[in-house]
Amino acid sequence: MVSTPVAGRRPPPRANRPAARPARRPPARPTPRRPARRTSRGRALGPLVLVAVLLAAVAPFWREEEGTPSVLAGCTVPGTDVAVTTEQAANAATIAAVARSRGLPPRATVIALATAQQESRLRNLDYGDRDSLGLFQQRPSQGWGSEAQVQDPVYSAGKFFDGLVEVPGWETGRLTEVAQAVQRSGYPEAYQQWEPMASALSGALLATSPSALACGAEPGAGPATVADRTAVVTEAARREAGAPTVEADGTVSIAGAGWPEATWAVAHAERFGLTGIEMDGWRWTPAAGWESTPSTFELPLRLRLA
Repeated sequence: MVSTPVAGRRPPPRANRPAARPARRPPARPTPRRPARRTSRGRALGPLVLVAVLLAAVAPFWREEEGTPSVLAGCTVPGTDVAVTTEQAANAATIAAVARSRGLPPRATVIALATAQQESRLRNLDYGDRDSLGLFQQRPSQGWGSEAQVQDPVYSAGKFFDGLVEVPGWETGRLTEVAQAVQRSGYPEAYQQWEPMASALSGALLATSPSALACGAEPGAGPATVADRTAVVTEAARREAGAPTVEADGTVSIAGAGWPEATWAVAHAERFGLTGIEMDGWRWTPAAGWESTPSTFELPLRLRLA
């Protein structure tokens, strides 16, 4: 019997044919890998990293105050973070010397150093607010002295101490209040921040042993000739350290001087152009600092200029 297709029905599908294979493509050649591009952030950080490395390298030789040089051309107080230029050290040593010459206690030196640090950063300035000048920014118009006088560190330190000893209770009073009573500054609290620094520096300048103040000096600093240096040394010693004597070989000796005077000489070594300092079995040179030399037990402080 022949079957008749039913209306509306689709014929049965044909048998499925196998799917045609896709055409083979040749294997892709490997593309050379390009180096990864740096991001803009990476490019920006590159110079910063370099700067950071350079700063880390020079950090031990940098100081806070306006381009202070390395320890090789400056002074430090061992065991503390106090570091000053040779100019600052010399001025601090002069202030301490004036206090010693007046028989004032160490507290006077501390107060004076903190005051000078705040007023001038221990530099003998030839400018200031209105007519203020010198280490303590004293004003000639206010009766401190002439312009030349207030720019003389010995004179200006003496004038500060004249005012200091007139302040009631200055020996035990709060440093910034005592300093303000002398200076009458527009920033009366500013002196207090320098007390730790001034205490450490004063202790080094008044110490009775070597190496309390470690200083170096730039080669060739100071006056050019030995005669000129001798004149500078003898005049400064006469005013700040004691009676000087110039020996036949050009060495300047200071009889009766002790370790504070020897440290004074170290602080001024660059200004004087000293090549060596000898004191009680010790010798100081700009390159090596203090070294024990038992063969040279000489009590007079001796300053060598050649």
